[in-house]
Amino acid sequence: MKKESRRVCSICGNQFSGAMGFCPVCMFRKALVGAVETEEAPSMLLYSALTRQFQYSLVTDKLTATMQIAQRVYSLAQEQNDSALMIGANRCLAVTFYYLGDFESARRHAKQGIQIWRSGGVQSRVEEVTAPAVTCLVYEALCEWHFGEISSCKASMVEGIALAKELNDMHALAVALWHSGWLASFESNCSEVESCASDLIELSTRQSFAYWLAGGEVHRGWARSASGDTTEGISWIEKGIDEYRATGSMLLVPHLLALKAEALFVADRTAEALETIREAEALVEKSAERSSSAELHRLRGIFLARIGAEETKIENSFRAAMSTAREQNSVSLVKRAEASYAEYRHEKARSSPIRPWPL
Repeated sequence: MKKESRRVCSICGNQFSGAMGFCPVCMFRKALVGAVETEEAPSMLLYSALTRQFQYSLVTDKLTATMQIAQRVYSLAQEQNDSALMIGANRCLAVTFYYLGDFESARRHAKQGIQIWRSGGVQSRVEEVTAPAVTCLVYEALCEWHFGEISSCKASMVEGIALAKELNDMHALAVALWHSGWLASFESNCSEVESCASDLIELSTRQSFAYWLAGGEVHRGWARSASGDTTEGISWIEKGIDEYRATGSMLLVPHLLALKAEALFVADRTAEALETIREAEALVEKSAERSSSAELHRLRGIFLARIGAEETKIENSFRAAMSTAREQNSVSLVKRAEASYAEYRHEKARSSPIRPWPL
């Protein structure tokens, strides 16, 4: 694995991990300046410190540890009875619950954050890395997709992108563009994934967002592979994953590897695709990031069927995909797993070699 990348702040000269996306020294100084102007400086400083700790833990630590920090942020916001802090705290919980695979709890907290934001007149005394309301809208959109609410999920994502632009928050815009591409990949909308990836790559290059630049490259590669150009597509994906891992981030790597596995499968490199799935599943066990678990099981079932593996292994993979999706109450993932399993059963009944079917 490549050595973790380090960045140098152009303002204070501090070196920091590329996974953070921000200089913690400068962010703390800004929080201090704003906080000392109020009577609640210690609480504001604690909130700022905890949210920065949360951001770093989210991308580098096991999610159970990240959840403990998110809960501390939420408790502090409740104690202060501060609307702006409550939006940020709900953001922390929504994101963490999502990656743990608890989509219902993630949506509940995303909605709570949005509800407070929509009430109007919320002024934050702490500078956030990313506007919390944008993050809440983005994760509400992802959760709505899981619950089969396709129209509303698209509307929420569009609103999130629009709000980031309105606030001129470039990091929030990068977050929204990445997740918009992710949402489009759920729907196998190659042109939309390509469009979001291009916008994200341009923005990240201009703003020196190494983390999101790498993510945009993976999405570009997936879109091109799915459109038939697997050679160029896989090259983009591998480049993006290498650069992403160089930031030191562990979050989202299982999802990125799932995209790589799909591209390898389309390129008729099924053995490599299976190995990539195994790598992703090992990372899930290490990080507790279970939002991609159902898809990893489903893809494993498809790949095993392609190589003519033992029926028991194929059946177990599809059943694990359906079971996991049901446990997570993801209507869309249940339908996807059931459709793949039904296609497998149909092809098997024909007593002929398993034909490829849409991923």
